[in-house]
Amino acid sequence: MLSRRALIGTAAIIFAGAAGAYLWIARASKPRVFTGIVPGVALGGYDPVAYFTDGAAMPGREDLSLLHDGATWHFASDENRKTFRADPSRYAPQYGGYCAYAVAGGGTSGGSPKAWRIVDGRLYLNATPRVQLNWEKDIPGYIRKADANWPQVLRQ
Repeated sequence: MLSRRALIGTAAIIFAGAAGAYLWIARASKPRVFTGIVPGVALGGYDPVAYFTDGAAMPGREDLSLLHDGATWHFASDENRKTFRADPSRYAPQYGGYCAYAVAGGGTSGGSPKAWRIVDGRLYLNATPRVQLNWEKDIPGYIRKADANWPQVLRQ
């Protein structure tokens, strides 16, 4: 039978190992929202609502922002900010703003706010206009594949 000191020492080693594994996993995972264009800012600072209301990629303003899903989102107007706040899942890009084509292929790549398309009321981004041309060859198929891969691709 182990002494109390041995039990405490063993428990400390197990706890330290578990904590280290948790931190390694957390660091190895990608954030749920792509913020690689402007650190911490979703969509590179573009207004997610404007894609739907104006049919355009419109830069947002830093003074019209809010925090959602671990990222800061910028808006071109206070009305757009209120609209997003009321229903963020309707306006936020699919796959956290990562490239839809890359997610369909089982990986991730940053989505460009200028390579976008709305399909069935959802906003999708691609890494570049050239990648978007490939994605557009079979949008429904790539969406099915990406839906099946999301969000597991964040752990790769």
